[in-house]
Amino acid sequence: MFFTKMQNEKYADVMIWALETARRNGKCKPYDAVLLRSDLSALPLARALYAKLLARRYNVVLRVNAPEEFAKEFYLHADDKQLAFVAAGEKEFQNAVNGLISLRAPEDLTHLKNADPSRIAKSAVARKPLREILDVREQKGLFSWTLCNYPTEELAKRAGLSGKEYANQVARACFLNEKDPVKKWQEVTQQITEIGKWLSSLPVKTLRVESEHMDLEVLLGEKRKFIAGGGCNVPSFEIFTSPDWRGTRGVYFADLSSYRSGNYVKGVRLEFKNGRVVKATAQQGQEFVRKMLAMDKGAAQIGEFSLTDRRFSKITKFMADILYDENFGGKYGNCHVAVGASYADTFAGPQSKLDKKLKEKLGFNDSSLHWDLINTENKTVTAQLKDGSSQIIYEKGQFLY
Repeated sequence: MFFTKMQNEKYADVMIWALETARRNGKCKPYDAVLLRSDLSALPLARALYAKLLARRYNVVLRVNAPEEFAKEFYLHADDKQLAFVAAGEKEFQNAVNGLISLRAPEDLTHLKNADPSRIAKSAVARKPLREILDVREQKGLFSWTLCNYPTEELAKRAGLSGKEYANQVARACFLNEKDPVKKWQEVTQQITEIGKWLSSLPVKTLRVESEHMDLEVLLGEKRKFIAGGGCNVPSFEIFTSPDWRGTRGVYFADLSSYRSGNYVKGVRLEFKNGRVVKATAQQGQEFVRKMLAMDKGAAQIGEFSLTDRRFSKITKFMADILYDENFGGKYGNCHVAVGASYADTFAGPQSKLDKKLKEKLGFNDSSLHWDLINTENKTVTAQLKDGSSQIIYEKGQFLY
Protein backbone atom coordinates (compact mmCIF):
# COMPACT_ATOMS: atom_id res chain seq x y z
CA MET A 1 0.00 0.00 0.00
CA PHE A 2 1.44 3.36 -1.06
CA PHE A 3 -0.48 5.61 1.34
CA THR A 4 -1.28 5.39 5.03
CA LYS A 5 -4.88 5.27 6.23
CA MET A 6 -4.56 8.93 7.25
CA GLN A 7 -3.33 9.93 3.79
CA ASN A 8 -6.23 8.07 2.16
CA GLU A 9 -8.65 9.88 4.46
CA LYS A 10 -7.12 13.22 3.53
CA TYR A 11 -7.16 12.31 -0.16
CA ALA A 12 -10.86 11.47 0.14
CA ASP A 13 -11.55 14.86 1.76
CA VAL A 14 -9.74 16.58 -1.11
CA MET A 15 -11.75 14.69 -3.73
CA ILE A 16 -15.09 15.61 -2.13
CA TRP A 17 -13.97 19.24 -1.92
CA ALA A 18 -13.02 19.04 -5.60
CA LEU A 19 -16.37 17.57 -6.64
CA GLU A 20 -18.30 20.24 -4.76
CA THR A 21 -16.04 23.06 -5.96
CA ALA A 22 -16.42 21.93 -9.57
CA ARG A 23 -20.19 22.62 -9.45
CA ARG A 24 -19.61 26.16 -10.72
CA ASN A 25 -23.15 26.93 -11.85
CA GLY A 26 -25.01 25.27 -9.01
CA LYS A 27 -24.59 23.53 -5.68
CA CYS A 28 -24.25 19.89 -4.68
CA LYS A 29 -27.21 18.80 -2.60
CA PRO A 30 -27.99 15.96 -0.17
CA TYR A 31 -29.12 12.82 -2.02
CA ASP A 32 -27.49 13.84 -5.28
CA ALA A 33 -26.49 10.72 -7.21
CA VAL A 34 -22.69 10.47 -7.32
CA LEU A 35 -20.91 7.90 -9.46
CA LEU A 36 -17.72 6.67 -7.78
CA ARG A 37 -15.68 4.93 -10.47
CA SER A 38 -12.45 3.23 -9.42
CA ASP A 39 -9.67 1.10 -10.81
CA LEU A 40 -8.95 -1.97 -8.69
CA SER A 41 -5.66 -0.65 -7.32
CA ALA A 42 -7.34 2.50 -6.03
CA LEU A 43 -9.77 0.63 -3.75
CA PRO A 44 -8.10 1.87 -0.51
CA LEU A 45 -9.01 5.41 -1.55
CA ALA A 46 -12.42 4.30 -2.87
CA ARG A 47 -13.29 2.79 0.53
CA ALA A 48 -12.46 6.02 2.34
CA LEU A 49 -14.41 8.06 -0.21
CA TYR A 50 -17.46 5.79 -0.13
CA ALA A 51 -17.84 6.19 3.63
CA LYS A 52 -17.39 9.97 3.50
CA LEU A 53 -19.83 10.41 0.60
CA LEU A 54 -22.47 8.42 2.46
CA ALA A 55 -21.87 10.51 5.58
CA ARG A 56 -22.57 13.64 3.51
CA ARG A 57 -25.85 12.06 2.38
CA TYR A 58 -24.98 11.47 -1.24
CA ASN A 59 -26.49 8.50 -3.06
CA VAL A 60 -23.39 6.65 -4.21
CA VAL A 61 -23.24 4.45 -7.30
CA LEU A 62 -20.03 2.39 -7.19
CA ARG A 63 -18.47 0.99 -10.36
CA VAL A 64 -15.15 -0.83 -10.35
CA ASN A 65 -13.35 -0.67 -13.68
CA ALA A 66 -12.25 -3.89 -15.37
CA PRO A 67 -8.47 -4.48 -15.65
CA GLU A 68 -6.75 -3.23 -18.79
CA GLU A 69 -6.66 -6.72 -20.34
CA PHE A 70 -10.43 -6.48 -20.89
CA ALA A 71 -10.00 -3.31 -22.96
CA LYS A 72 -7.24 -5.05 -24.90
CA GLU A 73 -9.57 -7.96 -25.76
CA PHE A 74 -12.32 -5.54 -26.75
CA TYR A 75 -10.29 -3.40 -29.13
CA LEU A 76 -8.51 -6.38 -30.67
CA HIS A 77 -11.56 -8.58 -31.28
CA ALA A 78 -14.81 -6.55 -31.27
CA ASP A 79 -16.45 -6.02 -34.65
CA ASP A 80 -17.78 -2.65 -35.84
CA LYS A 81 -21.21 -3.14 -34.26
CA GLN A 82 -19.66 -4.06 -30.94
CA LEU A 83 -17.29 -1.09 -31.07
CA ALA A 84 -20.26 1.24 -31.53
CA PHE A 85 -22.47 -0.46 -28.94
CA VAL A 86 -23.90 1.63 -26.10
CA ALA A 87 -25.67 -0.36 -23.39
CA ALA A 88 -29.36 0.19 -22.70
CA GLY A 89 -29.90 2.57 -19.83
CA GLU A 90 -26.62 4.47 -20.23
CA LYS A 91 -28.30 7.59 -21.63
CA GLU A 92 -30.91 7.50 -18.88
CA PHE A 93 -28.19 7.19 -16.26
CA GLN A 94 -26.24 10.10 -17.71
CA ASN A 95 -29.40 12.20 -17.55
CA ALA A 96 -29.85 11.39 -13.85
CA VAL A 97 -26.35 11.39 -12.34
CA ASN A 98 -25.22 14.54 -10.51
CA GLY A 99 -21.56 13.86 -9.88
CA LEU A 100 -18.61 11.72 -10.92
CA ILE A 101 -15.42 10.95 -9.01
CA SER A 102 -12.99 8.88 -11.06
CA LEU A 103 -10.05 7.15 -9.39
CA ARG A 104 -7.41 6.05 -11.87
CA ALA A 105 -4.74 3.50 -10.96
CA PRO A 106 -3.54 1.77 -14.14
CA GLU A 107 -1.66 -1.52 -14.01
CA ASP A 108 -0.68 -1.45 -17.70
CA LEU A 109 0.00 1.68 -19.76
CA THR A 110 0.78 -0.01 -23.08
CA HIS A 111 -1.96 -2.63 -23.24
CA LEU A 112 -3.35 -1.19 -26.48
CA LYS A 113 -0.08 -0.77 -28.34
CA ASN A 114 -1.13 -3.43 -30.87
CA ALA A 115 -4.71 -2.20 -31.23
CA ASP A 116 -5.70 -0.27 -34.35
CA PRO A 117 -6.16 3.40 -33.29
CA SER A 118 -9.07 3.74 -35.73
CA ARG A 119 -10.95 1.09 -33.73
CA ILE A 120 -10.37 3.04 -30.52
CA ALA A 121 -11.61 6.14 -32.32
CA LYS A 122 -14.77 4.39 -33.53
CA SER A 123 -15.73 3.50 -29.97
CA ALA A 124 -14.96 7.04 -28.75
CA VAL A 125 -17.16 8.57 -31.45
CA ALA A 126 -20.02 6.22 -30.54
CA ARG A 127 -19.85 7.28 -26.88
CA LYS A 128 -19.57 10.99 -27.62
CA PRO A 129 -23.35 11.58 -27.20
CA LEU A 130 -23.07 10.30 -23.62
CA ARG A 131 -20.41 12.87 -22.87
CA GLU A 132 -22.50 15.58 -24.49
CA ILE A 133 -25.37 14.80 -22.09
CA LEU A 134 -23.03 15.43 -19.16
CA ASP A 135 -21.67 18.59 -20.80
CA VAL A 136 -25.18 20.04 -20.99
CA ARG A 137 -25.98 19.02 -17.41
CA GLU A 138 -22.70 20.58 -16.27
CA GLN A 139 -23.60 23.85 -18.00
CA LYS A 140 -26.95 23.84 -16.19
CA GLY A 141 -25.33 23.30 -12.79
CA LEU A 142 -26.79 19.80 -12.42
CA PHE A 143 -23.54 17.85 -12.69
CA SER A 144 -19.90 18.11 -11.66
CA TRP A 145 -16.94 15.80 -11.97
CA THR A 146 -13.40 15.30 -10.77
CA LEU A 147 -10.67 12.71 -11.14
CA CYS A 148 -7.34 11.78 -9.63
CA ASN A 149 -4.43 9.39 -9.87
CA TYR A 150 -3.57 6.68 -7.32
CA PRO A 151 0.02 5.39 -7.38
CA THR A 152 0.83 2.01 -8.92
CA GLU A 153 4.07 0.19 -9.64
CA GLU A 154 3.30 0.47 -13.36
CA LEU A 155 3.05 4.26 -13.22
CA ALA A 156 6.26 4.45 -11.21
CA LYS A 157 8.13 2.16 -13.61
CA ARG A 158 7.01 4.08 -16.69
CA ALA A 159 8.00 7.35 -15.02
CA GLY A 160 11.43 5.96 -14.13
CA LEU A 161 10.81 6.30 -10.39
CA SER A 162 10.58 3.93 -7.47
CA GLY A 163 7.12 3.28 -6.05
CA LYS A 164 8.00 5.35 -3.00
CA GLU A 165 9.30 8.27 -5.09
CA TYR A 166 6.17 8.21 -7.23
CA ALA A 167 3.85 8.16 -4.22
CA ASN A 168 5.79 11.04 -2.67
CA GLN A 169 5.25 13.11 -5.82
CA VAL A 170 1.51 12.43 -5.66
CA ALA A 171 1.37 13.26 -1.94
CA ARG A 172 3.28 16.53 -2.45
CA ALA A 173 1.21 17.50 -5.49
CA CYS A 174 -2.08 16.95 -3.63
CA PHE A 175 -0.87 18.38 -0.29
CA LEU A 176 -1.59 15.09 1.49
CA ASN A 177 1.21 15.74 3.97
CA GLU A 178 -0.37 19.01 5.05
CA LYS A 179 -2.33 19.12 8.31
CA ASP A 180 -5.39 20.35 6.39
CA PRO A 181 -5.05 19.60 2.64
CA VAL A 182 -8.47 21.06 1.82
CA LYS A 183 -7.53 24.40 3.38
CA LYS A 184 -4.28 24.39 1.39
CA TRP A 185 -6.20 23.69 -1.83
CA GLN A 186 -8.57 26.55 -1.06
CA GLU A 187 -5.62 28.92 -0.61
CA VAL A 188 -3.85 27.86 -3.81
CA THR A 189 -7.08 27.91 -5.80
CA GLN A 190 -7.78 31.45 -4.64
CA GLN A 191 -4.29 32.55 -5.75
CA ILE A 192 -4.48 31.05 -9.23
CA THR A 193 -8.07 32.23 -9.62
CA GLU A 194 -6.83 35.80 -9.17
CA ILE A 195 -4.38 35.25 -12.01
CA GLY A 196 -7.17 33.81 -14.14
CA LYS A 197 -9.31 36.90 -13.48
CA TRP A 198 -6.38 39.14 -14.43
CA LEU A 199 -5.89 37.30 -17.73
CA SER A 200 -9.62 37.44 -18.44
CA SER A 201 -9.60 41.20 -17.89
CA LEU A 202 -6.91 41.81 -20.51
CA PRO A 203 -8.20 42.79 -23.99
CA VAL A 204 -6.29 39.91 -25.60
CA LYS A 205 -6.54 39.32 -29.33
CA THR A 206 -3.88 36.62 -29.76
CA LEU A 207 -1.36 34.74 -27.64
CA ARG A 208 2.07 33.82 -29.01
CA VAL A 209 4.21 31.12 -27.39
CA GLU A 210 7.91 31.01 -28.24
CA SER A 211 10.49 28.49 -27.08
CA GLU A 212 13.47 26.66 -28.53
CA HIS A 213 11.34 24.28 -30.59
CA MET A 214 8.06 26.08 -31.11
CA ASP A 215 6.42 29.28 -32.22
CA LEU A 216 2.66 29.08 -31.94
CA GLU A 217 -0.03 31.74 -32.15
CA VAL A 218 -3.62 31.23 -31.00
CA LEU A 219 -6.62 33.51 -31.44
CA LEU A 220 -8.38 33.96 -28.12
CA GLY A 221 -11.76 34.67 -29.71
CA GLU A 222 -14.80 36.55 -28.50
CA LYS A 223 -16.53 36.01 -25.14
CA ARG A 224 -13.70 33.98 -23.62
CA LYS A 225 -12.44 33.72 -20.07
CA PHE A 226 -9.61 31.87 -18.34
CA ILE A 227 -10.39 29.14 -15.83
CA ALA A 228 -8.04 28.42 -12.92
CA GLY A 229 -8.18 25.19 -10.96
CA GLY A 230 -11.77 24.69 -9.98
CA GLY A 231 -11.82 21.10 -8.79
CA CYS A 232 -12.29 19.21 -12.05
CA ASN A 233 -8.84 17.63 -11.76
CA VAL A 234 -6.77 16.79 -8.70
CA PRO A 235 -4.18 18.15 -8.82
CA SER A 236 -4.90 21.24 -10.92
CA PHE A 237 -2.68 24.30 -11.05
CA GLU A 238 -3.26 25.13 -14.71
CA ILE A 239 -4.90 28.30 -16.01
CA PHE A 240 -6.61 27.58 -19.30
CA THR A 241 -9.06 28.72 -21.93
CA SER A 242 -10.60 27.34 -25.10
CA PRO A 243 -9.53 29.65 -27.93
CA ASP A 244 -11.13 30.19 -31.32
CA TRP A 245 -9.63 27.22 -33.15
CA ARG A 246 -9.81 29.02 -36.50
CA GLY A 247 -6.96 31.39 -35.60
CA THR A 248 -4.28 28.82 -34.70
CA ARG A 249 -1.08 28.97 -36.71
CA GLY A 250 2.58 28.02 -36.38
CA VAL A 251 4.38 25.12 -34.72
CA TYR A 252 3.67 23.42 -31.41
CA PHE A 253 6.09 20.93 -29.87
CA ALA A 254 5.49 18.56 -26.95
CA ASP A 255 8.84 17.75 -25.34
CA LEU A 256 7.15 15.71 -22.60
CA SER A 257 6.21 12.16 -23.56
CA SER A 258 2.72 10.82 -22.96
CA TYR A 259 0.69 7.64 -22.74
CA ARG A 260 -2.61 7.78 -24.58
CA SER A 261 -5.10 4.92 -25.06
CA GLY A 262 -2.43 2.38 -24.19
CA ASN A 263 0.13 3.88 -26.58
CA TYR A 264 3.43 5.66 -25.87
CA VAL A 265 4.11 8.87 -27.78
CA LYS A 266 7.25 11.00 -27.73
CA GLY A 267 8.32 14.28 -29.34
CA VAL A 268 5.06 15.31 -31.03
CA ARG A 269 5.41 18.24 -33.43
CA LEU A 270 2.27 19.82 -34.89
CA GLU A 271 2.22 22.43 -37.64
CA PHE A 272 -0.98 24.50 -37.79
CA LYS A 273 -2.30 26.51 -40.71
CA ASN A 274 -5.70 28.24 -40.80
CA GLY A 275 -6.61 26.55 -37.55
CA ARG A 276 -5.89 22.94 -38.51
CA VAL A 277 -2.95 20.60 -38.18
CA VAL A 278 -1.42 20.32 -41.65
CA LYS A 279 1.61 18.28 -40.62
CA ALA A 280 2.09 15.97 -37.64
CA THR A 281 5.29 14.16 -36.75
CA ALA A 282 6.54 12.34 -33.67
CA GLN A 283 9.83 10.81 -32.62
CA GLN A 284 7.84 7.78 -31.46
CA GLY A 285 4.21 6.83 -32.04
CA GLN A 286 3.78 8.92 -35.18
CA GLU A 287 1.20 6.64 -36.81
CA PHE A 288 -0.90 6.65 -33.65
CA VAL A 289 -0.79 10.47 -33.50
CA ARG A 290 -1.95 10.81 -37.08
CA LYS A 291 -4.81 8.36 -36.62
CA MET A 292 -5.97 10.19 -33.49
CA LEU A 293 -5.96 13.47 -35.41
CA ALA A 294 -8.11 11.83 -38.09
CA MET A 295 -10.70 10.61 -35.55
CA ASP A 296 -13.20 13.24 -36.66
CA LYS A 297 -13.27 16.73 -38.19
CA GLY A 298 -12.39 18.54 -34.96
CA ALA A 299 -9.61 16.22 -33.83
CA ALA A 300 -6.95 18.14 -35.78
CA GLN A 301 -8.04 21.48 -34.28
CA ILE A 302 -7.23 23.09 -30.95
CA GLY A 303 -9.63 22.84 -28.02
CA GLU A 304 -7.58 24.19 -25.13
CA PHE A 305 -4.61 26.43 -24.36
CA SER A 306 -3.12 26.27 -20.88
CA LEU A 307 -0.24 27.54 -18.74
CA THR A 308 1.00 26.36 -15.33
CA ASP A 309 3.03 28.56 -12.99
CA ARG A 310 5.99 26.77 -11.40
CA ARG A 311 5.43 28.62 -8.09
CA PHE A 312 2.25 26.68 -7.37
CA SER A 313 2.88 23.17 -8.72
CA LYS A 314 5.07 20.81 -6.68
CA ILE A 315 5.33 18.34 -9.57
CA THR A 316 8.97 18.14 -10.62
CA LYS A 317 9.15 14.72 -12.32
CA PHE A 318 7.70 13.15 -15.44
CA MET A 319 4.78 11.11 -14.08
CA ALA A 320 3.67 9.05 -17.11
CA ASP A 321 0.17 10.41 -16.52
CA ILE A 322 -1.26 13.37 -18.42
CA LEU A 323 -3.20 14.57 -15.37
CA TYR A 324 0.09 15.20 -13.58
CA ASP A 325 2.24 16.07 -16.56
CA GLU A 326 -0.16 18.83 -17.72
CA ASN A 327 0.35 20.38 -14.26
CA PHE A 328 4.14 20.06 -14.32
CA GLY A 329 5.93 22.75 -12.35
CA GLY A 330 9.66 22.08 -12.46
CA LYS A 331 12.01 24.87 -13.49
CA TYR A 332 9.94 26.49 -16.23
CA GLY A 333 6.35 25.48 -15.53
CA ASN A 334 4.55 24.24 -18.63
CA CYS A 335 2.34 25.14 -21.53
CA HIS A 336 -0.04 22.62 -22.98
CA VAL A 337 -2.54 22.59 -25.78
CA ALA A 338 -5.25 20.02 -26.32
CA VAL A 339 -6.25 18.93 -29.78
CA GLY A 340 -9.94 18.12 -29.93
CA ALA A 341 -12.87 19.16 -27.76
CA SER A 342 -13.12 22.60 -26.16
CA TYR A 343 -14.44 23.48 -22.71
CA ALA A 344 -17.82 25.22 -22.57
CA ASP A 345 -17.11 26.80 -19.18
CA THR A 346 -14.51 29.11 -20.76
CA PHE A 347 -17.41 30.99 -22.39
CA ALA A 348 -17.65 34.40 -20.72
CA GLY A 349 -21.43 34.72 -21.09
CA PRO A 350 -24.30 32.79 -19.50
CA GLN A 351 -23.80 29.06 -19.95
CA SER A 352 -27.49 28.65 -20.79
CA LYS A 353 -26.91 30.69 -23.97
CA LEU A 354 -24.05 28.56 -25.28
CA ASP A 355 -25.85 26.14 -27.57
CA LYS A 356 -24.31 24.21 -30.44
CA LYS A 357 -24.99 27.00 -32.96
CA LEU A 358 -23.30 29.69 -30.83
CA LYS A 359 -20.34 27.40 -30.10
CA GLU A 360 -19.77 26.98 -33.82
CA LYS A 361 -20.13 30.73 -34.44
CA LEU A 362 -17.56 31.58 -31.75
CA GLY A 363 -15.06 28.92 -32.81
CA PHE A 364 -15.39 26.52 -29.88
CA ASN A 365 -14.07 23.23 -31.19
CA ASP A 366 -16.11 20.02 -31.18
CA SER A 367 -14.58 16.55 -31.24
CA SER A 368 -14.62 13.11 -29.64
CA LEU A 369 -10.94 13.65 -28.88
CA HIS A 370 -9.36 15.75 -26.14
CA TRP A 371 -5.62 15.13 -25.92
CA ASP A 372 -3.29 17.35 -23.90
CA LEU A 373 0.24 17.71 -25.26
CA ILE A 374 2.78 19.26 -22.90
CA ASN A 375 5.78 21.54 -23.38
CA THR A 376 8.12 22.20 -20.43
CA GLU A 377 10.74 24.29 -22.24
CA ASN A 378 11.69 27.79 -21.14
CA LYS A 379 9.20 29.94 -22.99
CA THR A 380 7.84 33.44 -23.45
CA VAL A 381 4.13 34.06 -23.91
CA THR A 382 3.17 37.41 -25.42
CA ALA A 383 -0.37 38.76 -25.62
CA GLN A 384 -1.19 40.88 -28.63
CA LEU A 385 -3.86 43.26 -27.35
CA LYS A 386 -6.82 44.58 -29.31
CA ASP A 387 -5.37 48.10 -29.42
CA GLY A 388 -2.31 46.81 -31.27
CA SER A 389 0.07 46.86 -28.30
CA SER A 390 1.71 43.75 -26.85
CA GLN A 391 2.36 42.53 -23.32
CA ILE A 392 4.48 39.65 -22.06
CA ILE A 393 2.27 37.70 -19.65
CA TYR A 394 4.47 34.67 -18.89
CA GLU A 395 8.18 33.89 -18.95
CA LYS A 396 10.69 31.70 -17.11
CA GLY A 397 7.90 29.54 -15.80
CA GLN A 398 5.69 32.12 -14.17
CA PHE A 399 3.01 34.70 -14.87
CA LEU A 400 4.02 38.36 -14.78
CA TYR A 401 1.14 39.31 -12.55
